[in-house]
This record gives sequence, structure tokens and C-alpha cells, in this order.
Amino acid sequence: MDIDVQSFAVANLLRRPMAVEIGCFVAGFDPSTASPHINYATPVPGARPTDRDVTALIEAFRRRGLKPRLEFAPDAAPAVEPALRRAGFTTEAVHAYLVCTPGTLTLPAPGNPSVAVPAVETPSTDADYTAIDAALSEAFAGDFASSPEGAARLRRIQENGGAVRFVRAPGGECAGAASCSAPAVGTSELAGVGTRPAYRGHGIAASVTAALTDVMFARGAGSVWLEYSGEGSRRVYERVGYRPGGTRLYLTLEG
Repeated sequence: MDIDVQSFAVANLLRRPMAVEIGCFVAGFDPSTASPHINYATPVPGARPTDRDVTALIEAFRRRGLKPRLEFAPDAAPAVEPALRRAGFTTEAVHAYLVCTPGTLTLPAPGNPSVAVPAVETPSTDADYTAIDAALSEAFAGDFASSPEGAARLRRIQENGGAVRFVRAPGGECAGAASCSAPAVGTSELAGVGTRPAYRGHGIAASVTAALTDVMFARGAGSVWLEYSGEGSRRVYERVGYRPGGTRLYLTLEG
């Protein structure tokens, strides 16, 4: 699965508003934000970068005033990590990822008539996208600020072959949401699963995850993968059919 995930990472970065191929790397940039979580690079599967490739990659980030940063499945390109560490890159994080296939997907269903399964909706208005962006900012404790650009990125995902789904709060705002990139090389990445603190514990994360996964299978994906941040979220994803897949490594160059 590492090769599929890494191949997807390459294809997905090539969709960025500005994509640059540098030796055996692909860097994806979005001029609307300086966020390192959006502006980063990844190697092609099996890459064997030279020191010159790494230097050119670093320069591509420096020219744009961005921190050099990569996300990749190390087992899909074992020669990459040593080359980056020689240049001074250090570990930002190591994330495990889970994979769901059509045979393992379990759609939420009320096991108890008194327990309601959250209704999952597709955003259709600017107000919906703005509310989703704001809810995700709150869900992730301000790791990113909500903004018109963030709402626009969510709309682009929905309109360009991916999907965004959310659960509406009683007052009409967003209680929780997630998005899924358009399928590529047979797989798709589900990301940004977040629930506002006041609405946690009501099955929202499981419902939007299952709904998005089902949409991607209907569009021809053979698998969907996601990263998780802790044991609590892992259990949520496993309940809807996600299983251990591998690890992804995040490396950055400080200074």
C-alpha cells in the first residue's frame, strides 16, 4: 500500500495551483497561503535523490519564502530520508495511516432506536463552506485560522472531483466535517476530520468519514486512506472499516 499512497501523494501535489517537478521530487505550492501543511514536497516512488536534487528542492522553497518541508511514505522511497538528513532535515512527525476498502467499509446505522445517526450533508452555498472552515479551525484548536481562502479551497475540493461533507449543528452552523481528495492511481486521501468540541461524542466523525469513503468508492477508488492523531480517533475510523496500512514521515528544514 505504501507505493499506492506515495503515488497518490505525487498525483495530488501535481493538482496544486503551482506544481514544480525538481529532480525526483514534486513540490506543490498554493500562492494563497504560506501554510506548510499545504505547501510541501514529496518524492516519486523509488526516488534516489542526489545532493544536487535536494539543494534545488530547498532553493525552490526559499525563493518563495517558505520552509522546506516533505511528506512521504518512507518505505516507498528508502533512499530519500538519508539524503534529506544529510542536508539538515529533521523529523517533524511520524504518522501512521489507515486504509479502507469496499470490502471493509461499514456504514453507520442506528443500533438503538433512541440513538440518532447524524445526518451528513453536502455543502452548496458560500455560507456552508465558510461555516465548515470555521468549524474545522475550532476543531483543530486554532492550528489554522479560518479564512475566505480556506473556504475557497474546500469548495475547489468539492468541485474538482473530491468531496466535502458536514453535519449541521442545531443552530444551522457546522458541527463537524471532513474532506476527501479526488481519486488518483486508484486511491484517495481523506483528511481534516474535525468536530467542534461542543458536539463531540455524537458520532459525527464516524458519519462524515463513512459518507466520504462511500462517495470515493462510488467514483471508482479501490481504497481510501487517512492519517490519525491518537487512539481515540483510530478507534472511530476502525469502526467504519479502516485498517492499519503503514507510516508517513514529515521532514522539515529549519532556519
